[in-house]
Amino acid sequence: MRSANLDVLREAASQVGLNAENAHLLRNGSNAIYLLPSAGVVARVGRPGTAENGARQVQIASWLSAGGIEANLPIDGLDLVVVAERPVTWWTPIPAHRHATPAELGAVLRKLHALQVPPTIDLPNLDMIRYVGERITSARSLPASDREWLQGRLIGLDAGLTSTVALRSRHVVHGDAWQGNLVVPDGGQPILLDFDNVSIGHPAWDLIPLAVDHEDFARIDSDAYAAFVTAYGSYDVRDEPWFRTLADLQELRWTAFAAGKAATSPEAAAEASHRLACLRGEIPRPWKWSAL
Repeated sequence: MRSANLDVLREAASQVGLNAENAHLLRNGSNAIYLLPSAGVVARVGRPGTAENGARQVQIASWLSAGGIEANLPIDGLDLVVVAERPVTWWTPIPAHRHATPAELGAVLRKLHALQVPPTIDLPNLDMIRYVGERITSARSLPASDREWLQGRLIGLDAGLTSTVALRSRHVVHGDAWQGNLVVPDGGQPILLDFDNVSIGHPAWDLIPLAVDHEDFARIDSDAYAAFVTAYGSYDVRDEPWFRTLADLQELRWTAFAAGKAATSPEAAAEASHRLACLRGEIPRPWKWSAL
């Protein structure tokens, strides 16, 4: 897969006049992200069939910046290129940086959720059930019994969400809000990254990841979580009656992500198996899940 990503990148770079021979992989998540050091450019190679989403990410970044939120910006003059049905977009590199603190993330999410829905960008409605379901279905390396168990759990969570407000609010949400998607350059302001999942939905979808990190993983201590809540405006999603349903769905999403990478990564396969065991109640909380 990494070779295929590089082939796509090199062809796309040649079409816009960039040299990709020394491309360095920064991250291989939903997108393969490369630094092209000689060009001073970061390239994002998307999944097949996601050209529309790639173009929308470029629009979203500019809209966020105009709305007063520091965002990773596309590079002017370098157009999106599609190679083998995969979009490649070009972004400004970020200097040496750290992940945001919970408080810094809470403050930026408060600003994001206060923005008006942009009339000129066709943002999709956030459909977490469909998103997770597609990833479970595509995780073909999992035993059929595991996929069936995950699908059954998803169906149960879907039933629990049917009557909740979480499916009816219309705010712009990031869709993958965690501290690694808000980075702070040395001496600079926090910069928001990764606009793959920006959509319309309830703000709770952006608050659940940190709440789960605190409640089920003990990755964030009580003081840091309290700072997150305060910075967001003193709203704690854990107080909602539907918190546990959204938390369970978030953990299912993270498990489906690992399962989707299991076919090409022994580490991801082992991690997916571990996460499944946690969800099945075979391992007590607080859980320890490795990043992929």
